Amino acid sequence: MTRSPRRFSLKEEGAKGVLIATVSTLVVIGLIVYLAVSSPYWSEFKDQFLNRQVFAESFPEILRAFRRNIFYFLTAEPVILAFALLLAVMRSSRGPVFFPLRLLSTIYVDLFRGIPTVLVVFALGFGVPALRIPGLPVDGWFWGWIALILSYSAYVAEVYRAGIESVHPSQTAASRALGLSRLQSLGSVVIPQAIRRVIPPLMNDFISLQKDTALIAFVSAFSVEAFLRAQRASEAAFNFTPLVGAAICFLIITIPMTRFTDWLLERQRRRRMAGGSV
Repeated sequence: MTRSPRRFSLKEEGAKGVLIATVSTLVVIGLIVYLAVSSPYWSEFKDQFLNRQVFAESFPEILRAFRRNIFYFLTAEPVILAFALLLAVMRSSRGPVFFPLRLLSTIYVDLFRGIPTVLVVFALGFGVPALRIPGLPVDGWFWGWIALILSYSAYVAEVYRAGIESVHPSQTAASRALGLSRLQSLGSVVIPQAIRRVIPPLMNDFISLQKDTALIAFVSAFSVEAFLRAQRASEAAFNFTPLVGAAICFLIITIPMTRFTDWLLERQRRRRMAGGSV
């Protein structure tokens, strides 16, 4: 069976496009490297930011401290997923009886999406411990962790809501016709479809969350994470190389997550195209 000429030409064009993109990228990167290395201050820059000795001395400690960032991320993520889904369901509820829920969730989302995350971290990390309320933790890292949850729940709730709104109303109508209640149709029909559709954008939010765990360093002097450890090492050595080491730690996590998100998006695109061609 012979291949279609059109399909063969499309493959050739795709391969040619990949080759051109690769060559152009290498040329741009090479030009940037050349301009940096040929700069008259390259030696000073290299000593301050790419010092091998300082890197070898500081990076092991920074890498160990990075486990704290991973702890913040892994413990905050499930709380964000659950709380954000509740907010999205509240905001997507229809009918006059659900108006107070819609209003509360809308105010919450607008508030925490409008305030920069770093301000929320500062407000809770310094403000709540200063109140000395009996029974509440006074650790800055805990309230910084809570601040990340509150802030990112607002963003993730909007992602969920977009997924819920993308499910056609006929799905709900069909489930109600089969005898399911409104709550059952939401939990068994609408939400599962919505979550499958929004997994790639959710991954983007969690990539940002992983990076923003470094903000907790501003409100906690005792719970040492990667950025705070790098900052202390940089001050001790009068050198910025430890900060580059901290950046490498975050890249170790964020780059694989980014590639995984790209793969999910591509798989989702192929499925849509396959469904449209049927």
